[in-house]
Amino acid sequence: MGRGVKRIMAGDYYETLGVDRGASEKDIRGAYRRLARQYHPDVNRGDDSAEAKFKQINEAYQVLSNAEDRKKYDRFGSNWRNADQYQRSGGGASPRSWFNRGRQRPEPGGLGDMFGDIFGGGGLGGVHVEDISAPRRTDVPVTVTLEEAYAGTARTVTMPASPMTGGAARRLEVSIPAGVRSGSRVHIGASGQRRAGLDIYLVVTVSPHKTFHRDGDDLATTVAVPLLDMVLGGEVEVPMITGKKVALKLPPETENGKVFRLKGKGMPLKRGAAAGTHGDELVTVQAVLPKDMGPEQRNLFEQLKELDSGGM
Repeated sequence: MGRGVKRIMAGDYYETLGVDRGASEKDIRGAYRRLARQYHPDVNRGDDSAEAKFKQINEAYQVLSNAEDRKKYDRFGSNWRNADQYQRSGGGASPRSWFNRGRQRPEPGGLGDMFGDIFGGGGLGGVHVEDISAPRRTDVPVTVTLEEAYAGTARTVTMPASPMTGGAARRLEVSIPAGVRSGSRVHIGASGQRRAGLDIYLVVTVSPHKTFHRDGDDLATTVAVPLLDMVLGGEVEVPMITGKKVALKLPPETENGKVFRLKGKGMPLKRGAAAGTHGDELVTVQAVLPKDMGPEQRNLFEQLKELDSGGM
């Protein structure tokens, strides 16, 4: 990750979700939803440790719920984000020795500290572009927020100065399309880029979000609901990724943990789908128990308990 992005995940992703390394997608999704409900900031207001744990859970799920990223993580561990570079090198050395070597000197063909300054990358070192008979593919990591992934965004890239580019650096604005997910690759189709021996791709990582997590093309979130609204029915405001809110009507006797589906409120569908269509938003309702009850409120609950006991 870039210098400006603080890693929130230090432990093993499987341990974070409390699942075995051979866990199925269903097991991983179930573990995530259970932990997300437990540590969600709306349920643990003011608890910084719960919020940090929630972010760790989100990051672990983002990787393990993506089949390709999970394969890389299973093989390379914490170095999984650099797996593509290792495989392109031919994989002759062991992964550990290759990654350690990469920290000491630049990988041939890297774009150097120029991209580190833009994206906070670092660790590639400066490279002079010589005569190259075929384009050299270079992956440049870039991190976007979930909101940027939803709406699409742009990044400015500087092409390095070299004899192949006329001796002058060039700045290019690259569009990142809506709907990208972690692991998406965006080709920089700059004019003259191949003649300069450069074939550049942005490799996108979508940072964990405090409120939402992505489940395919759907967005999932948890909202806290007063217990009486769960029992008697009511309305609750549900946030959307656009920053707006919608009212969700709860029927009487809504079960704790019930998931409601809001059609068309998720991520833009991948290329090839009908224009303007989106996934759904999955809303899990979490009951909030009353606190600091007065004598009158407690008495009402005691009466309710007596009535419930009498009916059994």
